[in-house]
Amino acid sequence: MNGLIIGGYLIAMIIIGILSSRKAKGKEGFFVANRSGGLLLVTGSLVATILGGSSTIGMAGLGYAKGLPGAWWLLVGCVGLALGGIFLAGRVRNTGAYTLPEILGRRYGEGVRKAASVIILASWLGIIAGQVIASGKILSALFPTANLTLLILLSGGVMILYTLLGGQYSILKTDAVQSALILFGIVLTVFIGTKVTGGFAAVSQKLPVGFLDFPVNHAMTWSYIINLAFFVGTAYLIGPDIFSRFLSSRDEHTAKWSAWISAGILVFVAFGVTWIGVLARNLYPGISPEQAFPHMVLHILPGALSPLVTAALLAAVMSSADTCLLTAGVILSSDIMGGWLQKGADGDRRLLNTSRLFVLIIGMISLGIALYVQGVIKSLLLGYTVFTSGLVLPALLALFPKRFPLSSIWAIGAIVIGGVVAFFGKLFHHSHAGFWGMGLCACVLIVGIVKSRTSKNVVQEIPSIGGGNPSSSQPLSL
Repeated sequence: MNGLIIGGYLIAMIIIGILSSRKAKGKEGFFVANRSGGLLLVTGSLVATILGGSSTIGMAGLGYAKGLPGAWWLLVGCVGLALGGIFLAGRVRNTGAYTLPEILGRRYGEGVRKAASVIILASWLGIIAGQVIASGKILSALFPTANLTLLILLSGGVMILYTLLGGQYSILKTDAVQSALILFGIVLTVFIGTKVTGGFAAVSQKLPVGFLDFPVNHAMTWSYIINLAFFVGTAYLIGPDIFSRFLSSRDEHTAKWSAWISAGILVFVAFGVTWIGVLARNLYPGISPEQAFPHMVLHILPGALSPLVTAALLAAVMSSADTCLLTAGVILSSDIMGGWLQKGADGDRRLLNTSRLFVLIIGMISLGIALYVQGVIKSLLLGYTVFTSGLVLPALLALFPKRFPLSSIWAIGAIVIGGVVAFFGKLFHHSHAGFWGMGLCACVLIVGIVKSRTSKNVVQEIPSIGGGNPSSSQPLSL
């Protein structure tokens, strides 16, 4: 029964990818689903994208190890997403761009576009790998005798296949299915798990003193939460995966409301998943923290519900990984090599085929990293820290060009210094690498803004390309 349900889910994802490939024939369809995403699809996709390995396997692990304040991993993201809906979603959608680096390139120039692309690719490899690791660990709980390497390769291979087939169309449709599965699985596990353990009062009696304190406790202090706010929460405010949803929306209204509704749903999910980790600590005190959610599903859910919720967990992970994978592939083909690939009459076809090839290559590299690292939160934090330190502040300023004039040389310097300092700091296990990287990035930007205010050659608005058609380009005052 287990193999039948999981196999059926994986096959269904591939079928959706094959069917979606019929619509994803041009770059507009493959990159942004022809900008046709309605409120239900975009909201479902945002929820599914955010509820990846970090927000299920990783956050339940934090609940298991640190208690109820583990919910802050996702709560800081909810704040970032809600602020993005208020201040940024409409602006991003109205640019008519395909990617975050393209928005930066139009604001600061091609040098910044290339630098941003490199930083995103470097950080997103770690993030994709973290999701793939989580998928393997989920399956290993259901099939404990199977080889973990083979399980990682199986789930990662299916995700790569349907992403390169259908692009954004495939992701929006699979995410809609996956988000429903995810929410069902979380609610069911919380309900049955709470019933099995006897409720909040019974659970609290068996746990260390202060374990259920909120917003902080002895295991998760305000300094830890502030660190999460800077290097996880800001990735939900400015993130290529989040922006890709705004750019795929039908209009500005859809982009804004999808962010607000998703943030509201995810607040409840944050406490639900963390509570599952707490329940696992109560019932199974000897397991690995990152096995908390899969272990609960395997041991407390009756009959066919166990593999069904395991499929929901797998859906959570794959829905994040596919978005990151497509984003990375499109950035590599469009933002780094797009000028060369789009030359000639068959440029769009060449760009589309190359994007699919890069999705495959990046997916294979991420699989290799996943097999080497095999730690979800560690891999994700590396990617988030490098990205936020180098790109969040320059990207935020790019969307408000009249208020923050900045020439390209200062933008490039901020991106490179912030990203490189954070990367090598993390590589050598410096605990404050991200703060140093973001701080230096901010210093360069402040000096650049002061200098640029005296220059007359600074871009004051981001041009719109009219939904992706260069021939209809009109300047868009922001």
